[in-house]
Amino acid sequence: MEVAERVAALRKLMDREGVKAYLVPSTDAHNSEYLPDCWKRRQWISGFTGSAGDVVITTTKGGLWTDGRYFLQAEEQLAGSGIDLHKMGTPDVLTQEEWVARELSEGQKLGIDPKLLSVEGANKLSKALKERGVKLEYISTNLVDELWEDQAPPSKAPVIVLDDTYTGESVKEKLDRLRKTLEDKLCNAHVLSALDTIAWAFNIRGNDIDYNPLVISYAIVTKDEAHLFLDMDKVTDKMKGALEGLVQFHPYNEMGTFLKDLKGKVWIDPKTANKWILLNLSSSVKTYMSRSPITDMKSVKNGVELKGFRDCLVIDGVAMVKFFKWLKQAVPDGGITEISAADKLEEFRRIGDKFVGLSFTTISGYGEHGAIIHYDPTPETDVPIKPEGIYLLDSGGQYMNGTTDITRTVAMGEPTEDQKEMFTRVLKGHIDLARIKFPVGFSGKQIDAFARRALWDGGKNYNHGTGHGVGHYLNVHEGPMGITPRDVGVPLKAGNVMSNEPGYYKAGEYGIRIENLIVVQEEEEHSSEDFKFLGFETITQCPIDLNLVEKDLLSEEEIKWLNDYHQMVYQKLSPLLDDEEKEWLKHETRPI
Repeated sequence: MEVAERVAALRKLMDREGVKAYLVPSTDAHNSEYLPDCWKRRQWISGFTGSAGDVVITTTKGGLWTDGRYFLQAEEQLAGSGIDLHKMGTPDVLTQEEWVARELSEGQKLGIDPKLLSVEGANKLSKALKERGVKLEYISTNLVDELWEDQAPPSKAPVIVLDDTYTGESVKEKLDRLRKTLEDKLCNAHVLSALDTIAWAFNIRGNDIDYNPLVISYAIVTKDEAHLFLDMDKVTDKMKGALEGLVQFHPYNEMGTFLKDLKGKVWIDPKTANKWILLNLSSSVKTYMSRSPITDMKSVKNGVELKGFRDCLVIDGVAMVKFFKWLKQAVPDGGITEISAADKLEEFRRIGDKFVGLSFTTISGYGEHGAIIHYDPTPETDVPIKPEGIYLLDSGGQYMNGTTDITRTVAMGEPTEDQKEMFTRVLKGHIDLARIKFPVGFSGKQIDAFARRALWDGGKNYNHGTGHGVGHYLNVHEGPMGITPRDVGVPLKAGNVMSNEPGYYKAGEYGIRIENLIVVQEEEEHSSEDFKFLGFETITQCPIDLNLVEKDLLSEEEIKWLNDYHQMVYQKLSPLLDDEEKEWLKHETRPI
């Protein structure tokens, strides 16, 4: 079926259910950032393949809401579909709620699969629609699934069990910690639906979703028991042995039955638990609505996890050095494009120890494409990389002992004075954040400005956060903390692994971003009896392009940081390189 035919068929099901509009969000039952193919419902109903965007279908119209990253792509992919593009964040564009309220009459209903709305999201949407006289109707079956004849089945990949030598903490120890927290809050049970919290709690990983080593599952932990709900065909003998006496296994579709039997006070994370979970709880159950304690536990890495990060970042750094040496030599001969360069980097990563896969789609942006913050090269947009201009590469890998995320911006020819100035301002912000010492209790929101100050001094800025948490062989984007003006104010803690990635983007010309991973650590020498301080340790190992650095714009302290960083990179990586690669790296890390 073409998109128009799919929409027509959906309208027939809407009529059957008595709803005048139907919402197809870009999410799944676990509020995942990345979706498995079997749950890319919004993509199927609309034809739009971008990673973000929600669709609403009424009896006569259709609308897609997405952000500026995807305006051009959406216009092309929606052509002839009967679904109109609503450009989020632009003047006079109605929100989904406003548009639905305008299109529906008072008392009419907007239908939604309750598994595809978080508890928090459902409350907000219901309230917004109620104020406009429209009712939110929860439909137990997903209408898109009813129509999608060639819908891919969920992955059957077996579950991977992580040994304590990787995790540094046993499942029993983690469950004991969780139960202590439940006891402190007088809760009888905790329902887990975010896939990374489940993977962390039970020391398991999977291959159900691209880039994120997760297992499609639910879990319920009570004072005495732990129940894991997943495809039983994926449960291996090794998994049974590792979790014997700790966990009871159940088919994924039996979750609802167990929810109905829960009693007492149940801990629910309103941002990650879906509305369906609440609808299945008995009316006698009291709910404690708060962020899952596991979200905070897994964000603080233990010594074993931190060693894993440091080790895999050396392996990742070797791949980056091999790649950039190859790139600089290959580009002048021609034939290298954004996509072929990204593929070559993956080749170098794949030979690295404990490499599993990429941690996200590689952002390989040459020239003006580098100014598109989340650029994803396609065969239609792919361009040759030439021995001139600037190339931005944001990439990462999943390793058994950690997750990496690194951005480097390199000059492919002689850079302009403007490019050198802006690169150096970004570098100054990167260094200033890397060097900062701040009191315990501060959040990323309170220190974000340090990464922007040099840009602000030049009347410039960037429209993204400066840092996000990173999971340990888990999601490359991990909460609850962040370094961003929009941060909710979660204090940073020793053991958090985060990114440090200020940037600058000149539309239509070039983009600059410098990203390293950093670890929050205690600063004993900086602390006193009155105030305890924290700081950052930079753990990414890869040279920063000195051809783009304007030395005169750097302070003595910044020059020292850069030289010390490059000395560390050379010491860590050179033993793993051949003589030619070692010489190349020696030049790239020379003192300035």
